[in-house]
Amino acid sequence: MTQTANNTLYQAMILTADSKRASMLLEILAKRNLRGTVAVTLKSAKMLLDRHHWNLIFLSTEFGAVSDRKNGFEIVQHIRNEHPEMPIVMSSPTDSSEQAIKAMRFGCVDFLTEPLKPKAIDTVLDAYLPNHPTHVMETVQSDDQGTHPIIGRSAVLKETLQMARSVARTAAPVLISGPSGTGKELIAQLIHNHSHRCNGPFVQINCAALNESLLESELFGHEKGAFTGAVLCHQGRLERAHGGTILLDEITETPPAFQAKLLRVLEQLHFERVGGSESIRTNVRVISTTNQDIHQLVQTGRFRADLYYRLAAVRIQIPSLLDRRDDLPDLIWWFVNQFAHEAGRVINAVSTQTLQLFQSYHWPGNIRQLRNMVRTAIIMGRGSTLCVTQVPWLIEEMKQTSHTDRLSQTELGQSPLQEIERRAILATLTRADGNQAQAARVLGISDRTLREKVKKYRQQECVTMA
Repeated sequence: MTQTANNTLYQAMILTADSKRASMLLEILAKRNLRGTVAVTLKSAKMLLDRHHWNLIFLSTEFGAVSDRKNGFEIVQHIRNEHPEMPIVMSSPTDSSEQAIKAMRFGCVDFLTEPLKPKAIDTVLDAYLPNHPTHVMETVQSDDQGTHPIIGRSAVLKETLQMARSVARTAAPVLISGPSGTGKELIAQLIHNHSHRCNGPFVQINCAALNESLLESELFGHEKGAFTGAVLCHQGRLERAHGGTILLDEITETPPAFQAKLLRVLEQLHFERVGGSESIRTNVRVISTTNQDIHQLVQTGRFRADLYYRLAAVRIQIPSLLDRRDDLPDLIWWFVNQFAHEAGRVINAVSTQTLQLFQSYHWPGNIRQLRNMVRTAIIMGRGSTLCVTQVPWLIEEMKQTSHTDRLSQTELGQSPLQEIERRAILATLTRADGNQAQAARVLGISDRTLREKVKKYRQQECVTMA
């Protein structure tokens, strides 16, 4: 699906029993390609809050007074308890400074006097529900009913999505590779959604987050009493994924012994729970991901060649943001739409200098790093133009990572990808005076990923010294 200014992700809830007020708000929202939903009772409002994600709530002080015997301020308190950061705009038929102050104390972002005026509504929407046009190449529905857009218009992104759709209708196992922050999990979900197993479960397991014993227990399950603390029988994710798809995220982070067990299970399609003897059969489609050079790992013996061939009947390489420079304007505006409300800023333009800096930058953290950088620039900046130069330390980080990445072509041609990654991480840690949180932010990776990589480098150094 290709569309502009996707209107399925930006939703406003209207809490009012006044049909004229509701109709006017719905009409204004529709003109902006925004979705509005009306609730006339507290019960229906609570149900909608639990079932869907909302970007903005319009609430009248008189809402609930008749049907629920409550006033708008009591309802604001309920929303605040469950959704602390939800922007709420309160309106009242009474032009009362006392009510306006009370609304702000309760956490409302604005207070309007009824009857509502279209210009006032437009001002609120500009600040808290912007919907600048962006090109959405595909919208991916997740099992939690969330919708996740794939933003861009570049040829390389289009080619990647076409490959994902082509392989989706088959039963072939897929290995998705690409740098961190490029959206590998999103492509895996897309493949599942387009497959014949789309009505079955989509189960994920992060192989990098668990040690070997926990990984086996989570994947295969365990019987009661299998180990200390196993007080109940636990159904593993492989069993829960029967009839659907299982995603083995960061598969190259698994130890050799586990790789051997996984290969046997994938070949035979049956397994036993940890501590059990009953053979459990499963029928799953396997998708795995990695951000490493798996060929290099196979050649050096750190990943089993037979498991690689079993997992990679089809291999999809996700392009880095560096290869998708044409998508930068759409991605920037998408993140402006997402985060402008946090600062209450009305952003109408992106500075030329910001676009030039972003176009020339190499983006080691890819889309995740761009998202964080745009969000920071929105929160820390000012005015109606997004300008990254208003946040000097962001510019400094860009300079640091650019310097780290500045290796000669000769060095690049003679160094394995993992060695280049190791040098970049250690150099960034040095510039951050050992501050891992700051280094992880510069590199565009999580603190946990950085800790795991540093631990691995230290273990390698110990082996070399021995």
